[in-house]
Amino acid sequence: MTGRLPASLARASIAFLSMEIGLESGMRCYSGGLGVLAGDFALAAADLGLPMVFLSLACRDGYVRQTIDGQGHQHDAPDPWDPAEWATPLPIEASVAIEGREVRIRAWLREIEGTSGSRLPVLLLDTDVEANDADARAITSRLYGGDQDFRLRQEAVLGLGGKAVLDLLGLEIRRYHLNEGHAALLPLALLAERGDAEAVRESAVFTTHTPIPAGHDRFAMSAVRAVIGDVLADEAARLFDGARELDMTRLALALTGWVNGVSQKHAEVTRLMFPGHEIHAVTNGVHHVRWTHPAIADLFDRTTPGWRAGASALAGFETAAGDVDVWAAHMEAKRALIDDVRSRTGHDLDPDRPLIGFARRMTPYKRADLLFGHLVRLLKIAENRPFQVLLAGKAHPHDKGGKALIARLHEIAHSCGAHLPIVFLPGYDIEMAGRLVAGCDVWLNTPEPPLEASGTSGMKAAINGVLNLSVLDGWWLEGCEHGRNGWCIGNERDAAAPGHDEWLLELLEREVLPTWYDDRTRWIAMMKHSVSSLGPRFSAERAMRDYAGQAYGEAVEVGG
Repeated sequence: MTGRLPASLARASIAFLSMEIGLESGMRCYSGGLGVLAGDFALAAADLGLPMVFLSLACRDGYVRQTIDGQGHQHDAPDPWDPAEWATPLPIEASVAIEGREVRIRAWLREIEGTSGSRLPVLLLDTDVEANDADARAITSRLYGGDQDFRLRQEAVLGLGGKAVLDLLGLEIRRYHLNEGHAALLPLALLAERGDAEAVRESAVFTTHTPIPAGHDRFAMSAVRAVIGDVLADEAARLFDGARELDMTRLALALTGWVNGVSQKHAEVTRLMFPGHEIHAVTNGVHHVRWTHPAIADLFDRTTPGWRAGASALAGFETAAGDVDVWAAHMEAKRALIDDVRSRTGHDLDPDRPLIGFARRMTPYKRADLLFGHLVRLLKIAENRPFQVLLAGKAHPHDKGGKALIARLHEIAHSCGAHLPIVFLPGYDIEMAGRLVAGCDVWLNTPEPPLEASGTSGMKAAINGVLNLSVLDGWWLEGCEHGRNGWCIGNERDAAAPGHDEWLLELLEREVLPTWYDDRTRWIAMMKHSVSSLGPRFSAERAMRDYAGQAYGEAVEVGG
C-alpha cells in the first residue's frame, strides 16, 4: 500500500511508540510529562527531517477532567475529544488477537510540519470501530483507565497493534523506539516472528523514564496468557525462566540493544536498579519554539536570529539582549498569566510581587507541600518580602496520596489568606503549562531525590528566562549554576538528606527575594544567562540529535 501513502509516512524507517502523546491541548491523548515529551520529540524530529513515524493511542475519553470542590477535593471525569477534528483516518484496519478474539485497529494520521518544511507522521491507534464488540471498542477509550487487565489490553494494542499497523502499511522499519515499557510486547512479537533474539535487539531501542516502582508495569503471567495468547506468553516465559509475573521493563531490557535513562543521574540510578545492563544517558529536552511565549519569541527574533531553526542560537542571547527589553517581554508574559488566573479563579495577583510557580503531577514524592513545611517562618518571610504562589497539577484517579496532597494545599492556602496569596489552578494542561512556565518569576521543583529522573517543566521555564529554584536531581544536576541561572536546594553530596524544607526557606529569605527586591540588574542578568546557558543544552532538538546519532544510526546535518 506504500504507493498510496503520504510521502512523510512512506519514507519512515524509525518508529517511536509511546502510550501517550501531547501535541495540542485539544488532542487529549496525554496525561502529563511522558506524553508532552513525546510531542516535543515529534516536533523536533520534524524540524530535523528525521525519517520517523510516532505511534500512540487515540484515547477518546482523554485522561482526567479535573475539578476541585470547596474543600480541595479532586473530582475526576472523562475528558473526551474527537480524533476526527485533529487527524485523518487511514483507509486500513489492522487486527490483533486479544483475549482470543480478533480486535480491529484503525489508525488516525496527524502530520506535523517542521521548521525546515519537512513533515512527520503521527499515528493514533483506535479500537472504537464498528467491527469490534463493545469491550474491544473500549480498549482505547480512557488513557490509563481501568484495572491491570485493561492496562495490559491497551499495551497489547500499542505494541502488537502498532506492529500490525506498520506491517499493513508496508513500512520498512529498521528501528523501533519504545518510549517506556508500555510497548514492550512489540519486540516480543518480533522475537516470535523472527526467532532470533539478537536480530530483535539490533532493531529495538528502549528509554526508561522513572525509578518509581509504579512506573514499571507488572502483569501476572496468567493474565498475559489470557490477553495475548499462549504463543507469545511462552516466548516471555522462556526469557524469564517460567516467572509467574511479566515485568514490562525487564522485557524491554531483554529485547532491546540500546537502552537509556533520561538524565545522567537517572542512568546511574537505573544501572543500580538493573545490574548487568548497559544503560546510556540521553537527557531530555523541550521544543524551544513551542514553549516560548510570543513576547519572548519576538525578542528572540530581534536579538538572536536563527533561533527558531536551531536552539544553539540562544547561546548568544545573553550578550545580544538589553535589560529593558528583557524585562518588558517578561512582564508581558506575566500579565497574561495573571489575567488568565483572574478569569479562571477570580483571584487578583500583583504583577509587582515575585510569583513562584509549581506545576507537576500531584503525587507525594513530588513534595508540592515542601515550601509550607514551616508555615510560621514562611509567613514571616512573606511579611518582610511579599511574594505569591501558583500551584497546578492533577492526581491520578487511584492516587489517594496525591489527592490528599491537593486537599492539604487548599487548606494551607485558606489558612494563609492575604498574608501569602496561594492559588491552585485546576485543569492543568498543555495550554495552561505554556502560560505558567513563561509568566512566573521563579519555577519551584522539590521532588525527593533521586526520584525525579529528569524533569522538563524547568527547561521550559528556563527558555523564557524564568529562574529555577530546584533540588539537585535529574536535569538540574547538569544545568544548575547556583546564583547565575537559578538556585539549588541542597547539594549533590547530601541530595537525599532531610532538611530541604529549611534549605528552601533559607534560600528564599537570603538569596531569591533579596535579589528580586534589591538587585533587579542581577536578576535580569540571571534571566539572560538562564536562556543562554540552558536553552541550547536542554532542547528537544539536541535530544533527538543524540538519539539519531547514538541509537538510530541516522546522520543529521548540523544545519538541519
